[in-house]
Amino acid sequence: MKKDSFRQILELVKKDVLLETRQQYTFYGVVLYVASTVFIIYLAMGKPGQETWNALFWIVQLFVSVNAVAKSFLQDSRARMLYYYTISGPVNFILSKVIFNVLLMLVMSVLTLLIFALLLGNPVIYFSEFLLISFLGGTGLSLVFTFLAAIAAKAQQQSALMAIMGFPVVVPQLLLLGKISSKAFSDALQTGWWQMILLLVCLDILILLLSLILFPFLWKD
Repeated sequence: MKKDSFRQILELVKKDVLLETRQQYTFYGVVLYVASTVFIIYLAMGKPGQETWNALFWIVQLFVSVNAVAKSFLQDSRARMLYYYTISGPVNFILSKVIFNVLLMLVMSVLTLLIFALLLGNPVIYFSEFLLISFLGGTGLSLVFTFLAAIAAKAQQQSALMAIMGFPVVVPQLLLLGKISSKAFSDALQTGWWQMILLLVCLDILILLLSLILFPFLWKD
C-alpha cells in the first residue's frame, strides 16, 4: 500500500472516530440496547444454561452489529458521498469504513461480554478462547454489514434491503460461530477446534476481499 493511500485511509478513519465521539448517540444507544436486553433476559429467566447463554450472546451480537455498523453508510447524505468521491478512491474509502467498523464492533463485543458476565453469569470455561471467537465473530459481522450497508445506501428501501440481503449471508456465519464458541464451555477443547478458528479467519478474509473487489463498481454509480 502506498504511503499516500495509508495516510488517506488514516485520515478517513480519524474523521469517523471524530464524528462518533461528537455525536455519541450511536455508541450509547447500542450500549443501552444491550444493557436493557440482557436485563430483561435476566428478569425473565435468571441465569440461563450454557447453550442458552451462548445462543443469546450471538443473537445480541447480531443486533448490535446491525445498529452500530450498518449505519456507517446510511447516515451519509448524497452530497457528502459526492464529496468523498472527489477526495478519495473506492478502495481507500471502503477500507477506512471497514477499519472503523471493526474497531467499533470489537469495543461493543467486549462491552456485551462484560454485561452478559455481570448480569447472566460467566459459564465460559476457556474465556480467552471465547474472547478470541468474539473478536473474530464481531469482525466478520462488521465486514458483512459494512458491505451490505454500502449496497443498501444506493437503494430507496434501505432497511428492507438490509434485512433481505443480510439474512442468507449472516445465518450460516452465526451457526458457525455458535458451533465454535460452544466448545469453550466444555471441560476440554476438542480436536479440530483450531481448524474451525482458521476457517472463521478465512471467511472474514474472503468477505473483506469481496468488499474490496465489488465496492468500486458501487463507487462509480
